[in-house]
Amino acid sequence: MFDVREKPKMVERAYLVGLAQSGEPDGEASSLLDELDELVSTLGIGIVGREVVRLRVPQSRFLLGAGKVEQIVARAREVEADCLVLDAELTPAQQRNWESASGICVIDRQEIILDIFHERASTREAVLQVELARAEHSLPRLKNAWTHLSRQRGGGGVTQRGEGEAQIELDARMVRQRIAKLKQELSLVVRHRQTQRKQRRKVPVPTTAIVGYTNAGKSTLLNALTGASVLSEDKLFATLDPTTRQMRLPSGQKLLITDTVGFVRRLPHQLVEAFKATLEEAVLADFLIHVVDVSNPEFEEHLHTTMEVLKELGADEKRIITVYNKIDRCVDMPMGFRQNRKGTPVAVSALDGDGLPELMERCEAMLEDRMLTMELLMPFDRYDLISQLHEQGTVREERAGEEGVHMVANVPVRLASSFDRYKVLS
Repeated sequence: MFDVREKPKMVERAYLVGLAQSGEPDGEASSLLDELDELVSTLGIGIVGREVVRLRVPQSRFLLGAGKVEQIVARAREVEADCLVLDAELTPAQQRNWESASGICVIDRQEIILDIFHERASTREAVLQVELARAEHSLPRLKNAWTHLSRQRGGGGVTQRGEGEAQIELDARMVRQRIAKLKQELSLVVRHRQTQRKQRRKVPVPTTAIVGYTNAGKSTLLNALTGASVLSEDKLFATLDPTTRQMRLPSGQKLLITDTVGFVRRLPHQLVEAFKATLEEAVLADFLIHVVDVSNPEFEEHLHTTMEVLKELGADEKRIITVYNKIDRCVDMPMGFRQNRKGTPVAVSALDGDGLPELMERCEAMLEDRMLTMELLMPFDRYDLISQLHEQGTVREERAGEEGVHMVANVPVRLASSFDRYKVLS
């Protein structure tokens, strides 16, 4: 049983090809090729050569001109590459043409990212999401994957009833059936996640989601703020599954923080679609923490990429705290450290803890419209309300007196009317 387009088993030596397109800023193709280099290396494939070629007018057969393709194939053969990786999105027909011309495996950036996600998926939801994306990507490429494409006989007996159904048609039908089954399974998992969200909302605690480019330090920041031990490694897409942890702000207010999957330039559309259920955490959060690795020379491009993905998700207009992370690696703060429509960024080092107190204060400021500070005198027979305040608000001071329980608390706005009669008048 198969579910994706298979590639040769021993792909060990890759030759990378970047495309500089007309109207593209100088150096962008080279920057994207550096990122592709890191993506391919993440899969454990060695890089034996790379080049950037100019794409003036896209060609239907190879995307590039036939003469340029011959030159690239010749250079790949010289270094004994067993795989060509193009930093572009190839159509199934173009991919087949490249493989016919080169005689080796040819894949594009989209397939590399899909393979990385396949390796890193761990929870049931992530596994299903990635498998669905890979199956949908592979369906139009089946002709490229199989050698057993002969037609099956139509029937036995003295006469034959025609050639019957081609093997590729059987394979395609099996993949379509697999896609339908995956969608059905995924819908069940999504409903389970929605049930979990409803349970959390029964005790409504404010939420935030950490978003950003892959390897920006999101998981490290989550660990630093909450004391959790979520996997955080210096590599692309170290974590795919959303992780939610609770933290206490300086006032004692509870805040749920969710770490989401990282973004990357030219993220395959299938993955954005597949992970929308996971990324709903960002859409539903009270505000977002956008983490940017300012030690990376391309940090402004990464910031732009994240905002584009958030726009596609419908979350770009949410209130955002921009966090410039990894300042421990910077000699000088970048010119990009300036006020924008989302406010002045907070400079931090999630690794060393520098700047985290200011970030926590900014988080607290984001919740000011949700909470009211009230001084209360609660009767001894209203411990139901006192318990509710401990559960859903933040008790800053509490002491028992002769007349009742004196409290200073941050009370959720939606509950304030229940406590108005117990307010201490100045």
